[in-house]
Amino acid sequence: MDGELTQKSRKRERRGLFGRGGGSTIVDEATEQSEPVAADEPKPARSLGPLRMVYRAAANYPLQIGLALAALFITAGAMLAIPAGFKMIIDRGFAAGGDPADIGRWFRYLLMIVGVLAAGTALRFYFVSWIGERVVADIRRNVQTNLLRLAPGFYEENSPKEISSRMTSDTAIIEQVVGTTVSVALRNVLMAIGGTIYLFYLAPGMTLGLALVIPAIVIPITIFGRRLRNVSRTSQDRVADVGAMVSEVLSGMKIVQAFNQETREQARFGEAVERTFSIAKRRILIRAAMTSIVILMIFGSITMLMWRGAIGVAQGDISGGTIAAFVITGGLVAGAFGALTEVYGDLLRGAGAASRLAELLEARPVIAPPARPEKLPDPARGNLSFRNVTFRYPTRPETAAIKDFTLEVEPGETVAIVGPSGAGKSTIFQLVERFYDPQSGTIRLDGVPLTKADPSEIRQRIAFVPQEGVLFSSNARDNLRYGRWDATDEEIWEAARAANAEEFLRDLPEGLDTYLGESGTRLSGGQQQRLAIARALLRDAPILLLDEATSALDAESEQLVQQALDRLMAERTTLVIAHRLATVRNADRIVVMEHGQIVEQGTHEQLADAGGLYARLAKLQFTVGQAA
Repeated sequence: MDGELTQKSRKRERRGLFGRGGGSTIVDEATEQSEPVAADEPKPARSLGPLRMVYRAAANYPLQIGLALAALFITAGAMLAIPAGFKMIIDRGFAAGGDPADIGRWFRYLLMIVGVLAAGTALRFYFVSWIGERVVADIRRNVQTNLLRLAPGFYEENSPKEISSRMTSDTAIIEQVVGTTVSVALRNVLMAIGGTIYLFYLAPGMTLGLALVIPAIVIPITIFGRRLRNVSRTSQDRVADVGAMVSEVLSGMKIVQAFNQETREQARFGEAVERTFSIAKRRILIRAAMTSIVILMIFGSITMLMWRGAIGVAQGDISGGTIAAFVITGGLVAGAFGALTEVYGDLLRGAGAASRLAELLEARPVIAPPARPEKLPDPARGNLSFRNVTFRYPTRPETAAIKDFTLEVEPGETVAIVGPSGAGKSTIFQLVERFYDPQSGTIRLDGVPLTKADPSEIRQRIAFVPQEGVLFSSNARDNLRYGRWDATDEEIWEAARAANAEEFLRDLPEGLDTYLGESGTRLSGGQQQRLAIARALLRDAPILLLDEATSALDAESEQLVQQALDRLMAERTTLVIAHRLATVRNADRIVVMEHGQIVEQGTHEQLADAGGLYARLAKLQFTVGQAA
């Protein structure tokens, strides 16, 4: 069964960011048309090209980059000056008869180089690390800004948990690349180039032999590098899977424990970890093989050249200082080339991480303001009009959630939408808030088609209470003023009072400043729902959407909140989704839906006498209620 679930999750993955996606589009600026993202699963980075996104982000800080590069050149130069210092000590200090003063002069020179190296290294570390942290912060902010623009449909096709993992694990890789790897790469390039030039200056013949080996090193790098790119991307995907699984299980811990599924979840997580480890082992093995082969070739060549040099010293062809400097510089050059092979692997991992983040950064919202949005009338009237609306969810294109739906809602009217589960009731709300656009038909707000208006302006005129109170990991005040951020404490308490939330809010340890826990878990379900109602009341919008807003309340609280909602609805256009028909008996009009279509509409009395679907539902509920 787990295998089937894994297969299904992979298919969903390919339909989302990894393939078809109604929530992700590429915009053709010339025609202002939107085309779906290609259905192909993103391929692993074949080069360091995806890191261009990181380079562009870093380019915003030229001063820090300049200082980091200056420190980098200083440290590389100081490191290469150390072999020259040893050459002077041996050839001029010891060769001058071993005068302590003369020897001391050259050692002071060497100590000065070491001091410059230490200071330059500190500056390089500070500025490079600063750039790494700053770039990652900017990328995270930019990705989050783009994610907030995307329609809810995007998150139906792309797992929010997997996206969250990208925002953490992938940005951590980029931080390492920018803050460490790039610096190490540049330093080793400078060391390799500068060291090679110095080696030619010291002993051209021996250096030429060393240089002939370098092209041979490129062959294993090319062969292993190609395989390493693919494995690195797969490794990152598996790490993301682990993170998503942890988040999913922890958020549903009550269900896991209630159904005694701890052992199964532990086993499932263990399998995911082992898959991650298996891929990581392949990556490590490839990198280890590539590094060992390159080091063997480089240091083996240096050893052979040193052998030849030692013979030259014995024969008096070169000085002892020269061979010492050649050995030290050769070691530095070999180490630089060896480090570059490891750095290349890290850069490829960074390219893979950058490509995954670029997918999030480049995703374009399907629901976006038109080039010239039409202004909604001011003051707002609250008129809603549906005309021949048909809509299919992108994830279920074969089934129409609503079809040929026509409804006129007058300003100030309270319309209840009832019907069995799956009838299309919640879809109406999502279309009103323009989380989706219908495939055919038009929806108008105060006479303006929603597709011609700015979505933010549409939503500014709507207050929404979901079926389950959605709260954020913050204090009570911030959760309440989410409806209107500039609300005063007096206005907050007034809304809480109207929603029957004042009493329990005042009993909280720190009142409005009390932290409510993740998703409001420190409150009961009824308390969460009353906060959600107060939040909608505080928004004071001309249109009110209530999705079974009193479902989590006890009988006493429901009665008090219903009274507050009745007073509020008297001045606003209200759409109410209700499964419990007793809560909508006083609605101006009741619309009965089935299979995405309106099958009946009228008052409670009219529909009860008609003997249709509503009458059957009412008879069932009221009979059961009386029996209870």
